[in-house]
Amino acid sequence: MAILAGSELRAEAPDALTEQDTVAAVASVQQDARSQSQVARRQNEQRAARDAQFRTLQLPCSAIGAVFAGVDCSAIVLSSLAGATGYQVLANASWNLHFQLGAGVAAALLYLLIGRSSGFYQAPELFSSGRRDVSDVLQHWLLTSLLLTLLAFLFRIGIEFSRGAIICFLVMALGSLLASRTAMRALLSWSVRSGRLQGRRVIVVGPRDELAAVDQGELLRRFGLTEVERVALPELGNWSLPVSRRIVAALDESLRVARDRGAEEIVLALSWNDTRSIELIRDRLRSSPLPVQLLPDQKVRYLTTNPAFSVNRSFSIEVQRTPLSALEQFAKRVLDMVGAAVLLLGLLPLMLVTALAIKLDSPGPVLFRQRRSGFNAKRFMIFKFRTMTVMEDGEKVSQATEHDPRVTPFGGFLRASSIDELPQLINVLRGDMSLVGPRPHAVAHDDQYGEVLAEYAYRHHVKPGITGWAQVHGYRGATAQVELMKRRLEFDLWYISNWHLGLDVIILLRTMFEVFRRRNAY
Repeated sequence: MAILAGSELRAEAPDALTEQDTVAAVASVQQDARSQSQVARRQNEQRAARDAQFRTLQLPCSAIGAVFAGVDCSAIVLSSLAGATGYQVLANASWNLHFQLGAGVAAALLYLLIGRSSGFYQAPELFSSGRRDVSDVLQHWLLTSLLLTLLAFLFRIGIEFSRGAIICFLVMALGSLLASRTAMRALLSWSVRSGRLQGRRVIVVGPRDELAAVDQGELLRRFGLTEVERVALPELGNWSLPVSRRIVAALDESLRVARDRGAEEIVLALSWNDTRSIELIRDRLRSSPLPVQLLPDQKVRYLTTNPAFSVNRSFSIEVQRTPLSALEQFAKRVLDMVGAAVLLLGLLPLMLVTALAIKLDSPGPVLFRQRRSGFNAKRFMIFKFRTMTVMEDGEKVSQATEHDPRVTPFGGFLRASSIDELPQLINVLRGDMSLVGPRPHAVAHDDQYGEVLAEYAYRHHVKPGITGWAQVHGYRGATAQVELMKRRLEFDLWYISNWHLGLDVIILLRTMFEVFRRRNAY
């Protein structure tokens, strides 16, 4: 019996060992998961720290040239006054303050114009080694002095100036320009090292070999760009179905990252010989309103470093530009802010009465909230007066139809008169929407139409609007048929391609007449 019991124990031993191994394996997997979680948490913390650092940066890279130019102009004007004062102390001679100040201002303007024409204040030049600073300053200041003398001769005002004061001015200004240039370069280097300088925030997209050759410091120095993320593409040139799907997925990921990280541009690091990849990637990125830049590849960058090469060092190709320039966006935003504020103040009594009527008409909240896709497909919560008994905001949203039983008695009047849209003025003030633009649709409808209409995503190149070019042409209400949505899309794309500030004013005026017509309003 004892022998049998021992045999049974020995037979059970492997099972017990297997169970221990299983427990150990589970513990190992859990440990790996915790380690991965900790790594991901550290990466998120580092990314948040970088974003916080970006928010604290004060000097954009595009302003470096203006700062250097301002310092040089100030040095010249101050040198003109200091030189005249020093000559007065040494030679006990009087000088004319107005003429001396005028000479300093004229010399500063001449020096600035000469410097700008020669690229002296361009960012790539300012980020260079600075070995030619002394010769460049000497040449520019000599030319400035000759032009200043010529102007004094032509206007016959040379006799009004003290020659001793002018000589002191020219000598002191040369020393000040050399000293200020050296000091500003040292300050620029410190700004780069401490992260106090920020270029345009970009997402860099390309294959791994090209990405490996793109240095973040080089992006800032040569192109004025600050990399916030880079997305590696699978091997290009292999367009088999599995690889093509991975490339498309990587491009979609770059669009998502650009939207989440607040990127201002998408930068492509691709071989210029691979024209097919450039075309296909450009077509895929057209759904984004962000400008797309194509960097010189490794071979072209090698050529542009040659001083004898005529291409500017910051040479790049604009693959896609934004529909509205920075000035146009500013003008449109000013119109939105002023218009929305005036309308809110003027219509506030009507909105308060409407809110009270909704509470008395049917149970439920006053405002209807729903997720919509805005500029660059970024999600936001739209506000409307509630007109229905449901608050749909999921993967499936049923559009309102004529005589829809879900519409409340008072809601029918609000929809027909478009009063239900008035709370969207708050969205305009918040920056989610514009007064005029393509009408935003529910996220479920965006996904639906995006699959059947190739150019539907282009509507997100501008902010959505309370009213739009399609609405003043009668295309409002439900779009149960794809043909109706296609026709509305044509009007929206025409508006984006032909935008100007006067067009927004025309649409706002036509909207008032369209509201009274009540076409397709139910």
